[in-house]
Amino acid sequence: MSVNPNPLPLVFDEPRGRKKPPRHLADLDEAGRKQLLVDAGLPGFRAKQLSTHYFGRLVNDPAEMTDLPAAQREELVGALLPQLMTPIRTLEADKGTTRKTLWRLFDGALVESVLMRYRDRTTMCVSSQAGCGMACPFCATGQGGLQRNMSTAEIVEQVVAGARVMARGEVPGGVGRVSNVVFMGMGEPLANYKAVIGAVRRLTDPAPAGLGMSARHVTVSTVGLVPRILQLADEGIPVTLALSLHAPDDELRNELVPINTRFSVAETVDAAHTYFAKTGRRVSIEYAMMRGINDQAHRADLLADVLNERGRGWVHVNLIPLNPTPGSKWTASDPEDEREFVRRLEAKGISTTVRDTRGSDIDGACGQLAAVE
Repeated sequence: MSVNPNPLPLVFDEPRGRKKPPRHLADLDEAGRKQLLVDAGLPGFRAKQLSTHYFGRLVNDPAEMTDLPAAQREELVGALLPQLMTPIRTLEADKGTTRKTLWRLFDGALVESVLMRYRDRTTMCVSSQAGCGMACPFCATGQGGLQRNMSTAEIVEQVVAGARVMARGEVPGGVGRVSNVVFMGMGEPLANYKAVIGAVRRLTDPAPAGLGMSARHVTVSTVGLVPRILQLADEGIPVTLALSLHAPDDELRNELVPINTRFSVAETVDAAHTYFAKTGRRVSIEYAMMRGINDQAHRADLLADVLNERGRGWVHVNLIPLNPTPGSKWTASDPEDEREFVRRLEAKGISTTVRDTRGSDIDGACGQLAAVE
């Protein structure tokens, strides 16, 4: 593998001149919501009622907001609950318990979210950017480049939309709730840091200020933006950090994850260990298994050694059978190579699982559906 001669910059600026999404109550804390109404000449106390409808009752039809005065209802809803995104397609797999939705944002940008219902939990996988600037060659989203960052409310709306279909019993299994959120859809979450942290706060704020979810059930992934990992460690929000490592050595990771030319494997793993030390939250190491690329036995040994250098018990490895994009040279590992990889990691004391892959028959890898559209 050759080293990328053009290391990526730390800051990924979205194209200039783009109109910003409309301001939504999910972008704001409680004081900000009140002030927005006051600035619009509307009574500020109505902000709590609107928040209760959005986060508590999961209502999106103004006609159901009967505690708001009929004469002001449309104006109030327009001020704090503007429509942010429109569903274009929803595809189902796993007997309807996996639902992938393609959304069109207000400016035409396309993003994806996935709802996955399991026996004991329901997880929403959400996007944080339209496109991605990280340029990982095996990722459909990365090959399309970055269009723009998503707003806090656009991120939150993906979860609220999933919570609505669960509350209405539209997913097989009966009425339920979204219990987990993973920032593993389109985009690099820590490259859109402010909006992502805002979304995490909205998800975890007690109702009616937010959805009232447990921060421990929220996972924020990153390819390794070291300064942002360290910043996240100081936020005081005990989310799970997932580091998309994909290779244990710089030579290969420079090729698979170009940001590695800026932050080496050692620096990146050190930052992840710092996150563990400050938060007490075990870090998840995401490792996409690619046939003949990063799935060799010696790389399993090296990965275990790299992680064990920082101590024991601080990390969990999540191996991901690659969901290849059409026409790509990147494909999933052979099952026997995957099993040997697991065996070698476990032999060195590394907690390891293989991710349960869902949605391969509905363009399951992030970015595939948007690319087709």
